[in-house]
Amino acid sequence: MAFRISRHTLAPLAAVAALAAPAIASAQSSVTLYGIVDTGIEYVSHASPNGSVVRMPGVTGELPSRWGLRGSEDLGGGLAAIFQLESGFNIRGGDLGQGGRLFGRQAFVGLKGPYGTLSIGRQYTMTYYALLGSDILGPDIYGMGSFDAYIPNARTDNSVTYQVGWQGLTFGAGYSFGRDSAGTGNSPGQGTCAGQVPGQNVQCRDWSVMLKYDASNFGVAASYEEQRGGTNAAANFFDGQATSAFTSSGDKDTRTTLGAYYKYGAFKVGGGWLGRRVSTSAVNTHSNLFYLGAAYSVTPAWLVDAEVYRIINSDHDTRGTMTTLRATYSLSVRTAVYAQAAYLFNSARAAYSVSGGGGGTTPPAGEGQAGVMLGMRHTF
Repeated sequence: MAFRISRHTLAPLAAVAALAAPAIASAQSSVTLYGIVDTGIEYVSHASPNGSVVRMPGVTGELPSRWGLRGSEDLGGGLAAIFQLESGFNIRGGDLGQGGRLFGRQAFVGLKGPYGTLSIGRQYTMTYYALLGSDILGPDIYGMGSFDAYIPNARTDNSVTYQVGWQGLTFGAGYSFGRDSAGTGNSPGQGTCAGQVPGQNVQCRDWSVMLKYDASNFGVAASYEEQRGGTNAAANFFDGQATSAFTSSGDKDTRTTLGAYYKYGAFKVGGGWLGRRVSTSAVNTHSNLFYLGAAYSVTPAWLVDAEVYRIINSDHDTRGTMTTLRATYSLSVRTAVYAQAAYLFNSARAAYSVSGGGGGTTPPAGEGQAGVMLGMRHTF
């Protein structure tokens, strides 16, 4: 069937378009392409009973490699539409991270205005945001992830988050209807928890809250996060003990954090505590992770930072202590080289690995482990 449009029909349409054009043109929008490329060569001692390993880590260096798109559109009245798509990848093989997802790091859309930011999609939990100021090394290969691999991967699918700030005070909350809908192991050590099933609305659920205060030279933050179990899920303390079954919607894995930091000129110090508890029909166990770090900008180009971590799991009789020292030299605003070394002391029954650079480096129980890495990072 063919349609014929006369010039009498086009005239009013053209008038409407002419009236709408100024409004459309006045809307300010922007899209930014950005990324980080970070890798190097790593040495890990006692990587197995067979000895040490030298490798290019598959996961991270100073910062996980990524590329992404972020954008916003001014909707008027102080309201803006926002979005972010962020893809993680591994330099060693050029493959996608986060279980092979295209935008496995972040994928969300939302609204930002005078009364806060509301967004929906795959996003970080409030645990991640609460640790940003106090955890000096962040998602480094020899950082907090060596004791709790969830921390640098604290994000969920199917989530709705809200954050609002006022005079340095920030409140945040997030709720996920199913934290791993793609079934690719979104939360390391917790298996694949794909989402709700009929009649079990809390299966694979995640919720978190955060409250923090940031002043010009100091800050303090606290958060709480609860994950529920589900089909194929597991809970692992990464200390060499057996993985706990986590397949019931009544099972809980919770993390509570409290941290603070202080800055004085070129010096910054930060520290805090992360308490974790896993409660199922078979086990009720908990751990306490303490951390203290400092950073000093020797010159505008040279940054030296270090951090000490101590984890205690009395129920498993496992303990671990790790010290990391890192030096970064900026060749330009976007390019830097770095060297870092760490040593992890394991108690008699513990088998924590010093490296968060991928699997295959778990030491024998009770064995100490050293890690050294030389790397390069470029941002764009």
